[in-house]
Amino acid sequence: MLEHATEVARGERFDFGANWARFLRTVNHERIAQAEKSLCEMLAVRDLHGKRFLDAGSGSGLFSLAARRLGASVHSFDYYSKSVACTRLLRDRFFPDDADWKIDQGSVLDAAYLATLGYFDVVYSWGVLHHTGAMWAALTNVTRLVAPGGLLFISIYNDQELKSRGWRIVKKLYCANTVGKGLVLITFVPYFILGGLAADIVKGNNPVRRYTDYKKRIRGMSIVYDLVDWLGGYPFEVAKPEGVFDLYKQHGFALERLKTCGGGLGCNEYVFRKHP
Repeated sequence: MLEHATEVARGERFDFGANWARFLRTVNHERIAQAEKSLCEMLAVRDLHGKRFLDAGSGSGLFSLAARRLGASVHSFDYYSKSVACTRLLRDRFFPDDADWKIDQGSVLDAAYLATLGYFDVVYSWGVLHHTGAMWAALTNVTRLVAPGGLLFISIYNDQELKSRGWRIVKKLYCANTVGKGLVLITFVPYFILGGLAADIVKGNNPVRRYTDYKKRIRGMSIVYDLVDWLGGYPFEVAKPEGVFDLYKQHGFALERLKTCGGGLGCNEYVFRKHP
C-alpha cells in the first residue's frame, strides 16, 4: 500500500509514520508503564488477560505493546508503512516470534480488509480516525469490529468551530511544501512555548515540569513529537461530543467513560460499550 506515500509527496497528508519512527527512539520502560497505566485507567481494568485487542492505527506500536504486556492477544494495523515497521520493531524487541501479536498494513476505510479481522473485546483507536480524511465513515467502520459486550476506546479532536478551521489551514500549509513547513514551525513553536510559559507563571507552576513531566501526564508520549504531530497532522477533522454520542447510540453503543479537553484544544476521549 503506497497510496499514502503519494499523498504525502503531493502535500495532501502528513507523514505520521516518519514522526512515529523518530518518537520510537525515545521509548523506554517508563513510557511503556505510563501507556499501560493510561489504558487501564480509561478501560477501568487491572489487566487485559484473555481479551482480544485491536489497535486500529497503531502508530509507534507503543499501545499495542502496552496491551500485549497487559495480557491481551493483539492485532495491530496502520495505513503508513513506517508505522507498521515501528510496531513490528517493538514486537521483535519485546515479544519476538509471538503468535499472539499480529501486525498488518491496512486502512480503517477499507471495508474488505476490516471484514477479514473478526471481532475484538477491545477496539482502540487513539487520535487516528480524525486523520483519515473521512472521519465519520471511519467512526462507523470501527463499530463492526467490536464484539457484543466489548469496548471501543477512541479519541477525537474537539470541535472549536472557527479555531478548528484555522488550525486546518495551518496543518495544510505545513504539509504543502518545505516553505510552508518552515513558516509554521517558526511561527507556532515559539507560540506554544511562550504560551505555556505564560500559563505556568500565572498559575505559579514550575515551567520546566511542563516538559519533564509530560510523559507522565500524557500517556507516555513526547511533547516534541506530539507538537510536530499537532502542527502537521493533516487530514484534520473534528467533532463535538454530542455528535459522537449520537452516532454510537445509533449503532448500539452506550457511553462508559468520557474524558474531555474542557472545550479547548486537543482530543476528547471516549470509551463505549457495545450492547450484548
